[in-house]
Amino acid sequence: MSKSKAILATGNYASAEGAIAVGCRYFGGYPITPSSEIAAYMSRRLPQVGGTFIQMEDELASIVSVVGASYAGVKAMTATSGPGFSLMAETIGLGFMLEAPMVIVTVMRGGPSTGQPTKASQSDVMQTRWASHGDYEIIVLAPASVQECYDFTIRAFNFAEKYRTPVIVASDGIVGQMEEPVFYHSDFEIINRKPPQVPPSDYKPFEIIDEDLIPGMAVAGSEYNFYVTGLTHDVTGSPDMRPETQISLNKRLCDKIRRARKDIYDWEGYYLEDADTVILSYGINSRGNPEAVKRAREKGFKIGYARLKTLWPFPEDLMEKFGSLGIKKVIVSEMNYGMIIREVERFRHLGFSVSGISIPTTIPFSPSLIYDEILKEMKK
Repeated sequence: MSKSKAILATGNYASAEGAIAVGCRYFGGYPITPSSEIAAYMSRRLPQVGGTFIQMEDELASIVSVVGASYAGVKAMTATSGPGFSLMAETIGLGFMLEAPMVIVTVMRGGPSTGQPTKASQSDVMQTRWASHGDYEIIVLAPASVQECYDFTIRAFNFAEKYRTPVIVASDGIVGQMEEPVFYHSDFEIINRKPPQVPPSDYKPFEIIDEDLIPGMAVAGSEYNFYVTGLTHDVTGSPDMRPETQISLNKRLCDKIRRARKDIYDWEGYYLEDADTVILSYGINSRGNPEAVKRAREKGFKIGYARLKTLWPFPEDLMEKFGSLGIKKVIVSEMNYGMIIREVERFRHLGFSVSGISIPTTIPFSPSLIYDEILKEMKK
């Protein structure tokens, strides 16, 4: 990390500053608690760096404007919470079909419906994965601190540009609004989208030239003339309803992310080498685990813990590591009624059982609660 001085900031402000640091110059948004501070911050900061902020009339318009800004050659983002994300879902799907690099920060709150606007939750993690219809693969990052709101937003933009895809940062009401020291450092790579690899006369907007399955992207309104549509399309961007085109296009949209999973996966684990039990968590709810696990280990229990930094694609390599280490039980801890636990259960064939601390609360689990649940699990 660079020698920049740490300052106190909220996670929402840190996400906004991370976006600016990596080159975001457009924000199209609509206020919604608990993400509104991101829009407010960007309305002040973007004009200072030559960027553009627009508050649209609603969430539908805001996400459409982000797709348009992306195709105009600008790094673009929006921020919202669960109800707004629901309204954005159709256009997020359009973003996948058009392969438009963009970032959506969703600051999760209690639901469903209006729910608890000023509280936190982890109940939208499946919404981030399955918001839109159709076959696609998504990248979702889950920060657990203010520093990670800064770092993960930068990472989200780099993934969006590298893979020509929408990327989600799944924050929550506590991480977004709490204050912690944060370094607004510059020790990171800035990735920009792949430009066209052929002259304008030969350009096809979805033609694959490289093995990474990612087409070069021209700027709308430039000397590159091209057509794009949300319909199933061929490499020229023109609608093509043939079954073979549908198969080819959807497989490529998914495979460009599936092939890159090793680059995208991120997690951390502690005390795994000698553990027979692991507690697995993510986001704000992971912060009570170190103390709880330390107490349990002092009592002689062989327990470790792991934290997911990437939710989607789900890090299968971590599950394989559990299997190779001979882990016997995985306890999934999450502030919902059981979501990521369903993914973990797919890997029981690797030799571990799966249980959960799944409570649809708006308050992160305390170390004492986690410790008590560990003791209960150990007695089974």
